[in-house]
Amino acid sequence: MLNSLPAFIALRYSTSGKHKSFVAFINRFSVAGIALGVMALIVVVSVMNGFEGQLKDRVLGIAPHIVVKASDASEQSNLSSLPGVIRVMDFIESEGVIQSRSGLRGVQLQGIDPLIMQQHSIVQSKMLVGQFNQLTPGSYHVVIGRALAVQLDLHIGDRLRLLVAGASIYTPFGRMPGQRLVTVSGIYDVGSQLDDKAIFLHARDLQKLLRIAPSAALDRRLFLEDAFEYEHVVKTLDSMQLESENWRSRQGPLFDAVKMEKNMMFMMLLLIIAVAAFNIVSSLVMVVTEKQGDIAILRTQGMARNQIMRIFILNGVFNGMKGALIGGLLGILASTQLNSLLVLMNVPIAFADNGQGIPIDLRWMQIGLVMLFSLLLCVVASLYPAFKAMSVQPASALQNE
Repeated sequence: MLNSLPAFIALRYSTSGKHKSFVAFINRFSVAGIALGVMALIVVVSVMNGFEGQLKDRVLGIAPHIVVKASDASEQSNLSSLPGVIRVMDFIESEGVIQSRSGLRGVQLQGIDPLIMQQHSIVQSKMLVGQFNQLTPGSYHVVIGRALAVQLDLHIGDRLRLLVAGASIYTPFGRMPGQRLVTVSGIYDVGSQLDDKAIFLHARDLQKLLRIAPSAALDRRLFLEDAFEYEHVVKTLDSMQLESENWRSRQGPLFDAVKMEKNMMFMMLLLIIAVAAFNIVSSLVMVVTEKQGDIAILRTQGMARNQIMRIFILNGVFNGMKGALIGGLLGILASTQLNSLLVLMNVPIAFADNGQGIPIDLRWMQIGLVMLFSLLLCVVASLYPAFKAMSVQPASALQNE
């Protein structure tokens, strides 16, 4: 019975309404502080997860995850069997200039396999007009972004002049860049910063435009299950002595900045929870002071000092559990209904790719870790009051009763 007695007494102390009014207020205030901190942390982390996911889809949906440089075909034959790689295709990338009636723009040219892009690229689901399967070899059709189409006032069927400096030739008029008239057959809108730069055309068409021999080996573009899980693939390619380039060489600083901002927000809100958790110190010290007579009686009846200590540690744990559970439920509810709350408050915000408000990504592992961390802080905050209760001397405590 003595083993369960500390938990029973601690539960009575944490739920009893017979405390002095100020002590009860401090106790409830600490629980409310933990709940608000946990709720705020869950909401902010879920929103940051959503923004990171949107950025990942939009930017890395266009930029290649990994590009393996052209080499012996036999060395590249096993690329599709690497862990994490879902598809491999021939790939050519170059820079060029397009000329329309409205002006000139520098662009990034991507020579692709239309069927593979149609199956594994987010661009296919963001096509406003046209399809990738219209990029047949020899047609010199291109797919451009909506941002570029707006800038140059382009529509389906318009013809553009594409100039590539890397394939220049010498003529009686001097050195001239390689050029070709191409036809706009598709327009996409991913909502990325690359929408006004990336142009897709068939790999064989770009190969001819760059004057690359038909028998020459091409680069290979690797589609990954998760673009963030690229390191083990790169290490495998290095062990195979294959030269490769991954998305971090171009977009790494952007994602590093987002990750740093997410971590700083996480740390700041953890400090809010820590401040609320350490309010338990003041509330439990006041409870210990108030219950000195009870502690003395329990000691005289044979309760050990470590059991007295356990009572007040469990009291802090019960308060932390109440705060973490309430905050967790409120955080989940606020996260799932955040866009509705913003509409109700007449604060319309549209950041999601479908224009439906703030993207939310609830991750149960993160929620569990936040609640567990708040409980650990409550345990740490309960140690001092528990030591203070353990050091109460029965004789002096009962003398004052």
